[in-house]
Amino acid sequence: MESVETLVAHIQALSGSPEDLAQLHGQLKQAEGDALRAHSAGLLPFLSQLHPGAHSLGYLYLLDAFLSAPANLRAHAGGDLLATVANFLISCSADQIRLAPDKFLNVCKVLKNEVTQLNAPIRGIAPLRAAIRKIQPSSEQLTSLHAEYLTLCLLAKQYKAGLCVLEDDVFEVDQPKDFFLYCYYGGMIYIGLKKFHKALELLHNAVTAPMSSLNAITIEAYKKYVLVSLIQNGQVPSFPKYASSAAQRNLKNHAQIYADLSTCYGNGSYSELEAFIQSNTEKFQADNNLGLVKQVLSSMYKRNIQRLTQTYLTLSLEDIASSVQLNTPKEAEMHVLRMIEDGEIHATINQKDGMVSFHEDPEQYKSSEMVEHIDSSIQRLMALSKKLTSIDENISCDHAFLMKSGRERGRGFDYDDFDSVPHKYF
Repeated sequence: MESVETLVAHIQALSGSPEDLAQLHGQLKQAEGDALRAHSAGLLPFLSQLHPGAHSLGYLYLLDAFLSAPANLRAHAGGDLLATVANFLISCSADQIRLAPDKFLNVCKVLKNEVTQLNAPIRGIAPLRAAIRKIQPSSEQLTSLHAEYLTLCLLAKQYKAGLCVLEDDVFEVDQPKDFFLYCYYGGMIYIGLKKFHKALELLHNAVTAPMSSLNAITIEAYKKYVLVSLIQNGQVPSFPKYASSAAQRNLKNHAQIYADLSTCYGNGSYSELEAFIQSNTEKFQADNNLGLVKQVLSSMYKRNIQRLTQTYLTLSLEDIASSVQLNTPKEAEMHVLRMIEDGEIHATINQKDGMVSFHEDPEQYKSSEMVEHIDSSIQRLMALSKKLTSIDENISCDHAFLMKSGRERGRGFDYDDFDSVPHKYF
């Protein structure tokens, strides 16, 4: 073990300046193939001689070597090992661990797998949240840890914990799979929070993202996209023009039962929709979507009540119950009150005669709160427009993009072909 002891001494001495870290990194790479792997079972005690914050790079190499051996994980499952890994992810130096990002990601994924196997996903949420911020160059960067983190939030049913990464504006993606998983799991987080409009945004991105062929993530996302669209809007929109041809041609074929559900929903008959769901319960259960399907069924009452507001100015609770197939006027009253509270309809109920009066939207868009909200939205759109313009300019000047554009034209190109590119970039 003398070689490991010497390596630990080097880690303690060379974890200061960038020059020292570069020298240490070289030594760690050399030691990785022999000393560390050969003695991985005995590395855990050496970690106590290092500080996870001050000696992050060396600590990471030793910890990764130890965790890479399945026998070590079996021997030290749970307990102090998980605490050691969690403490490292929270305390480590971002500058140091970014010198070995693959090892850092491996340590994070080992933690995620271990807490999942222990049926204690909540133990991994705080460490992985810290790890994402450590490995990110900026909050606009999507990492492979985002999907791992959101998975733990879903397993632990800690949906609000997922918002800290879902509320970031993402502009940079390294791997397509990371993006698809981020949108899929993020949509499930928002479904759990009943924020269906936000869930739709992410599921829509997963369904319409560029792809040369369908993948399993997109198919599952589309199934939920159909269900959430029915709950939120009462209909499923057609594919936009920018959706890939693979998605437009094939997605419905892989989710035919959901297309049939949408058609049945559009007929407006609660009993017909209920019968369809009951006859296909096993299929929805197999997709783990039965709970969401039941919410689609419940939303039928709301949708039918909204249709009544387009036809009548006043209507009795008894007539509402009859029209939307509710059992009693009391049930109709509860649905109407809930919709009024949620801002889905504007109405008043006369308790004396049981009459409901439907009104126009009372918002005049003149209050200080509304003006502030509109101004905030405008500022956000302006910032987004500026960001997209910058991205467009960078892509237009990218060498690989220019070469590909030239090849697709079947000839070479010159700079006159790209007059829209600002001259400042040449």
